Amino acid sequence: MTTEERPPVCDYEGSDYQVRFWDEGGREYEDRCEAIALQRLMPKSGHLLLELGAGAGRNTPRYHGFERTILLDYSRSQLRLAQEHLGQGDRYVYVAADIYRLPFVSGTFDTATMIRTLHHMSDAPAALCQVREVLQPGAAFIMEYANKRNLKAILRYALHQQKWNPFDREPIQFMPLNFDFHPKAVRGWLNEIGFRIEKSLAVSYFRIGLLKRTVPASLLAALDAIIQWSGVLGAFSPSVFLRARVAGQSINKPVPSNIVSIFKCPECGHAPLEIAGHQIVCPACQRKWRIAEGIYDFRSA
Repeated sequence: MTTEERPPVCDYEGSDYQVRFWDEGGREYEDRCEAIALQRLMPKSGHLLLELGAGAGRNTPRYHGFERTILLDYSRSQLRLAQEHLGQGDRYVYVAADIYRLPFVSGTFDTATMIRTLHHMSDAPAALCQVREVLQPGAAFIMEYANKRNLKAILRYALHQQKWNPFDREPIQFMPLNFDFHPKAVRGWLNEIGFRIEKSLAVSYFRIGLLKRTVPASLLAALDAIIQWSGVLGAFSPSVFLRARVAGQSINKPVPSNIVSIFKCPECGHAPLEIAGHQIVCPACQRKWRIAEGIYDFRSA
């Protein structure tokens, strides 16, 4: 894929998203609902977890039971916030990279998560193919997507307050690099590239301003927990969480002692790469990427 062919990337570099949207944005209810969904879908333990679109690490502490977590985001500033929150040490590895060209050897991870990230993908199937490539046989993939076929959109369409059809399978871009997806489209993409969907949850049905202002978030989340299971029948919620599984028998691959061995060149695909000072070097094409402030930066060679 040439530079001209690569889909655009949503870049949160320098953004106050964590503070504005989560810390001060009145979204305690959504955060609680997502914690419940992740608890229900995540494996109890594992070796090497890839968190795609990790941002400032809001969900990372919820992935306990894994020996090591790779936090991947396109924004270096978001990863630095995650470092401040989580620390460095051996448990967390911070990688700045483009999801459309992941810098990892095929079959590296036994689990991956992608929460509130797919909705920024203009070519969602291409991004999902990249995820599938870096997962081992039997690996779990926990993902979330913004649901086009939600109750609010259906009502607005019925009342002629919006033009786009929520039952159409094509993604709808409601603002630049922000997409809603039809559940059948997402399930179709996953099936085509070799995932088997195990469980689906309908999340945050009560994402309504008046309700969130008048009803305690803990009560709304408790009610949401009850109806999340309706996702198996067909989700009409704003957000859908699911767990998919790669075909094949799990190989239970341990975490490598040298973490650099998991990387490949995102340009030519060569592995292994080499460390030279504060850079990672591809011995095949001679491209170099910097290692700065504890972040492996594969955004540009």
